[in-house]
Amino acid sequence: MARDIRAAGAKAGISVKPGTPLEPYLDILPHFDTLLVMSVEPGFGGQRFIPEVLSKVRAVRKMVDAGELTILVEIDGGINDDTIEQAAEAGVDCFVAGSAVYGADDPAAAVAALRRQAGAASLHLSL
Repeated sequence: MARDIRAAGAKAGISVKPGTPLEPYLDILPHFDTLLVMSVEPGFGGQRFIPEVLSKVRAVRKMVDAGELTILVEIDGGINDDTIEQAAEAGVDCFVAGSAVYGADDPAAAVAALRRQAGAASLHLSL
C-alpha cells in the first residue's frame, strides 16, 4: 500500500499504538515517509501521556541518525508543556498537541510556547 501511495505522489505514513511493539514493523519502515507514535490510546482527547512509548521514538531516531532509515517521527497524545521536551529529547520531529492548544485561552500563544520548548530541547541535543 505504501508503494502505491508514494507512486501517486503522496507521502505514506504508519502509526503504532502505545501497546504495539515496533519490532514487527522495522523491516517495512523504509517504505514509509512518516511514523506516528501514539502516546495515548486513540479515541478521545485529554488523556495522559504514556512515557514508555518514547523507547520506540529513541529506537527509530537511532536508526535515522545512523543513516539506516529516512523517516519523519511524529508523536500524538498528551503533548503539552510538561511532555513536549521529553518527546523532543527522544527524537520526535513533529508534535500533535490537541488539548494543549485548543483548550488554551490563546491557542496561538500555546503553539508558540510549545514550539519554543521543543526547539530548545532539540537545540540542546545538537550542541
